[in-house]
Order: sequence, then C-alpha cells, then structure tokens
Amino acid sequence: MLDLVSIDGGKSHIVTASERSRRLIEIAAEAAADKLADDIIAYDVSDQLVITDAFLLCSASNDRQVRAIVDEIEERLRVEAHAKPVRREGEREGRWVLLDFLDIVVHVQHEEDRTFYALERLWKDCPAIPLPESVRHVQAQRARGAAGE
Repeated sequence: MLDLVSIDGGKSHIVTASERSRRLIEIAAEAAADKLADDIIAYDVSDQLVITDAFLLCSASNDRQVRAIVDEIEERLRVEAHAKPVRREGEREGRWVLLDFLDIVVHVQHEEDRTFYALERLWKDCPAIPLPESVRHVQAQRARGAAGE
C-alpha cells in the first residue's frame, strides 16, 4: 500500500508498510502513550527487511514502566487486532523488551539503553510512520511538562 507519505528533514518518503502493519503500529503507539512511554517513533522497514514491515520504538525511565508499557501493548493488540506476539524477549531484565508480532516488531527500552543503542540511527533512512494525533498530543504535553520542571 503506497498511500502514506512521511516527510522528515524536508525529504518525502513513501510508506510501503501494509495497512495491517500501520494499524498495529497505531494501536501499539496509543497503548505506549497511555502508559506514558517516551520518544515513541515508528519506522517503515518493509523495503529493508523481509521479516517485518515496521518497528515501533519507545522508552521508559525505569524497569517497572518498561514492563507496564509492554503489557499494555500486548493486551491492546490482542484485544483490538487479535494479534499475539510470536516472540517476546528481554522481559526478565526489563531493560529492553522486544515483542515480535511478525507484521511489526516493538522495542520498549529503558531510556539509558535507548540512548546507548540508538536504534534510530540504524533506521534513519527508513520512512517514519505517522503516529495518531492522540499519541503526538500526549508526547507534546509530556515534553512541555519536562521542560517546565
């Protein structure tokens, strides 16, 4: 499906991820935002990888929040899209949990690990998938709150 355009840094990119993948990303991003995840970003990796269409990246300030975000994403995708992860890694440590739903892969990282591994650098050439307005709104509110502290 070629109907979305991602514009970043003045460059336009066609988003080729499937409609289902984009819907899963939307649900997962909203779930992450509801649990106050930071820096929620989605990338269309469908032209780069054959194993999945999209990545969702987000972070949290502590291990407990990482687990809460993971649980909410998993529950919402199960209920709203009848999607279950085929693989769940890193849960015991709670620092970087990967949920593989085949169509999408979700990375929930502790903010220190997010900074260290900088997955955004690896996928910067892939088009960003636009996130729902509700997610952008929560992110903006949190950014304003953090700036005012």
